[in-house]
Amino acid sequence: MGANSSKPSDQSPHAWKAPGPVGVSQDVVESLQASSEVSDPVDPEHSDTSRAQTLELAVQARVAEELRKLQVREDAALKEAQEKASEYADNEDNGGKSHQAVSKEVETLRARLEKRKQLRQLPDGVEAARGDVVRCLMEHDRRPLDCWKEVETFKEEVRRLEKQWVEKVVR
Repeated sequence: MGANSSKPSDQSPHAWKAPGPVGVSQDVVESLQASSEVSDPVDPEHSDTSRAQTLELAVQARVAEELRKLQVREDAALKEAQEKASEYADNEDNGGKSHQAVSKEVETLRARLEKRKQLRQLPDGVEAARGDVVRCLMEHDRRPLDCWKEVETFKEEVRRLEKQWVEKVVR
């Protein structure tokens, strides 16, 4: 544990030493000189900064152009949807029935159905049994099974009425 010194040594243990002089080919030197990445020898900050600004302006211009294209596309889609909606409304008003006309027709049919619902009055026994079931269910809204007697009485009255009707139809 205490065998190693806590001071860093002067020599780095990972230093690479070349066996001979390091040489760079002429092609590499020429490509570095021709590269836009090499700073301007007169004003080294100028080329990096101007390149960064040029790149930023190019990115902003591209983003603005893409946003403009998206806006044009969205405007066209909105216009098309509005045209389809107006055509649908025109067709509905002209060829089809409007919502108001359909609602009026439904109300008319409903009124006719209510008139046809009862052709004749129910006998008093059936009406009384029905009233007893409704009253019991209202009183025992949390426990509808307590109304079994009233329900059975109602069923018996309906059976009696059905039997009378069958006898009348058969004769």
